[in-house]
Amino acid sequence: MEDFTGGVTEFYEMKEAPKELYKIMKKALERGSLMGCSIDSLVPARFETRTVTGLVKGHAYSVTAVEECKASQHKEAKVRLVRLRNPWGQVEWNGPWSDNSKEWATLSKSEKEKLQHQSAEDGEFWMSFEDFKKNYTKIEICNLTPDALEDDKIHKWTVSVNEGRWVRGCSAGGCRNYPDTFWTNPQYRLRLLEEDDDPEDNEVGCTFVVALMQKNRRKERKMGANLFTIGFAIYEVPKEMHGNKQHMQKDFFLFSSSKARCKSYINLREVTQRFRLTPGEYVIVPSTYEPHQEGEFILRVFSEKRNTSEEIENRIEADHPVPAPASAGEESEEDQQFRTIFQEIAGEDMEITANELKNVLNRVITKHKDLNTEGFSLESCRSMIALMDMDGTGRLNLQEFRHLWNKIKQWQGIFKHYNADQSGSINSYEMRNAVNDAGFRLNNQLYDIITMRYANENMNIDFDSFISCLVRLEAMFRAFQAFDQDGDGTIRLSVLEWLQLTMYA
Repeated sequence: MEDFTGGVTEFYEMKEAPKELYKIMKKALERGSLMGCSIDSLVPARFETRTVTGLVKGHAYSVTAVEECKASQHKEAKVRLVRLRNPWGQVEWNGPWSDNSKEWATLSKSEKEKLQHQSAEDGEFWMSFEDFKKNYTKIEICNLTPDALEDDKIHKWTVSVNEGRWVRGCSAGGCRNYPDTFWTNPQYRLRLLEEDDDPEDNEVGCTFVVALMQKNRRKERKMGANLFTIGFAIYEVPKEMHGNKQHMQKDFFLFSSSKARCKSYINLREVTQRFRLTPGEYVIVPSTYEPHQEGEFILRVFSEKRNTSEEIENRIEADHPVPAPASAGEESEEDQQFRTIFQEIAGEDMEITANELKNVLNRVITKHKDLNTEGFSLESCRSMIALMDMDGTGRLNLQEFRHLWNKIKQWQGIFKHYNADQSGSINSYEMRNAVNDAGFRLNNQLYDIITMRYANENMNIDFDSFISCLVRLEAMFRAFQAFDQDGDGTIRLSVLEWLQLTMYA
């Protein structure tokens, strides 16, 4: 049904059906949903076998109406009825409320008309809701999107659709059992704006259905790809963070429990569940069960009333892309030592090349055994010169070198913090926090790119790659700011300017 209509399907086992199943079915029909039910056959060979009550096992029935009526023998109590249809067009239920049963005699003419009661072997029949629950083992409800419904009288769902992907080493964080990486999964803000229209109901809240579908796994089955085990969790956003579209960080998930979640992580193409929460702002985190599983997905939210859901993308910005001017005044002892070393390497012209920079940096870096690094490559040193070369000579003077040295010291401190095990590298998930600490706010696409560009096959980033990444980020932010004279966040470059910028960086 879902593939034909593009709707979202809910499955209920009758044994575990929610107490408000009747109301769910009633509202589903008001919304033009498609409903089917069946009776499991424990023995496969017994499929499509007729029982003494006229119901057929292992066979699909459609639910065509759900009604309440007043039967005189029930002392004004309302009887809940369900109308079903056997697609064969014959073979009907013969128990209470079947076509010619005595129960119909207790109804007034107007009630019978309301139920459009007909005695005909047409495959369509009524039964009480209680008998329905006793006899059938499962029910499926396919909720249709507004564009699939043409009838103006039908109440329509509000639907929001988000496409996303899990990227190995960056945004494929696995489930809550992996707290170090769970927070890196894609996150979607859900705003529930209005409560349901249920005056007789004491519970207030917004009803909504979340459906997480993994994409393209069937297509990739030929290459040996199986369905991932997928699921999602929903967290309430604290009031002080409403409207703030920042990606929730690791600590939030360490100290907050989920407000709702799917019953289980399961290797189905789609996981769907209905929830009811108070109006407010929530964050939905879809994930695979284990980290590092790469794939695409669609997350859909159907709600009775208005909702909005959107992927959270951080604003892209940098805290300090402009170098601080050197302070004038007396030279300290460290400054004098620094000048002496610089003179020793730079020679009479007091400027150093990429090769000389490589020698001086690696002489210092080898003293830091905890970094476990082979040192900087010539390519990295060329990038550093491009970053600090304010006068366009391709070399660094003393002041430019001092700026660079201070930056490397700051970045080295960040690297050491995340290289707590002294392995000489930090993993790609921690790279997000490290980049953040260095003053850069990026979005998921950029974290994906950094992982692809700088991480090794084990999803780790060594010291040389770490510094190279931050050098390039700083250089590119600074170049952008230089071009963005009016500060509107967009720039226009000629092909010459573009090539000058990218070839030198």
